[in-house]
Amino acid sequence: MESIIQNLYKRISEENHKVDFDEAMKLYSVADSNELFESANNLRKKFCPSTTSVCSIINAKQGRCSENCKYCAQSAWWKTDCPSSDVIDAKLALEKTKYAAANKISRLSLVTAGKGISGPDFEKVLECFKTITEGCPQVKLCASLGIISYEQMLRLKEVGIVRYHHNIECCESYYPNICTSHSYGDRIKTLQAAKKAELELCCGGIIGLGEGRAERVKLALALREIGPQSIPINILSPIKGTPLENAKELSKDEILRTIAVFRFIMPAATLRTAAGRKKLGRNGIDSFKSGANALISGDFLTIEGSSNDEDLQMLEELGFQPE
Repeated sequence: MESIIQNLYKRISEENHKVDFDEAMKLYSVADSNELFESANNLRKKFCPSTTSVCSIINAKQGRCSENCKYCAQSAWWKTDCPSSDVIDAKLALEKTKYAAANKISRLSLVTAGKGISGPDFEKVLECFKTITEGCPQVKLCASLGIISYEQMLRLKEVGIVRYHHNIECCESYYPNICTSHSYGDRIKTLQAAKKAELELCCGGIIGLGEGRAERVKLALALREIGPQSIPINILSPIKGTPLENAKELSKDEILRTIAVFRFIMPAATLRTAAGRKKLGRNGIDSFKSGANALISGDFLTIEGSSNDEDLQMLEELGFQPE
């Protein structure tokens, strides 16, 4: 008898079938996780190119955030050890970008803390992007500046931004459990503004926030509807002082099942393993055997990442060709 994995793999491959909520939940609970991982990886090989993008981030403004996202060390609502800083100097931003380019990073994003950047700080970030575009034009630029307007998106495009990053974090029904100082709808409007400005989208979420499998499936289905060019999958690293400091960590098997189910739901997507991937074998190597096909290299906003050399070596071993 054909298993649910075999059935869906065949229908996706031959009929371009779109996995629905009930089918995804059945996939999640299969007994043989290795079969699930292998089939997800085969879908990746079938629908995605062997090339991969390695991106990195620059923490361009840290701390003092007015929002109450329960997972975040940068929120002013919580007592954490996270330091604060003003907008990065344009020359330093260029220096960091050149270093990244020398280490084969093809795409880079400036990330700022806060609900959204505006006024003089926004002008400073624009100056950073102008300086980078002129001094290191080979690097594709992304921006992650929170909830901003369509008019700001247009100005970002003018200075060389090709992609806007803005995660939805979790599914809409679970969002009030994570943040109440702004809404899920605010995030969707930001993505719509970026799309209207004809910017590419980088949009994903965090798993391990206390949600269940049903909420993770709903997250994947929402991301499929949004249709971003890049989907970062972050794994919560509980941070002391935040409301989620004692959150129960997901098992390695559960995380890999999640990535595999995401691949079944979005067979041709760029699934980018991000924060927390070190839990998945050396540098997150097992995530690439379960359907992932891209990564964020280097350090993350408030937690340590991995070196570019380590990541590039791992990707080469796996048969990927970095851009």
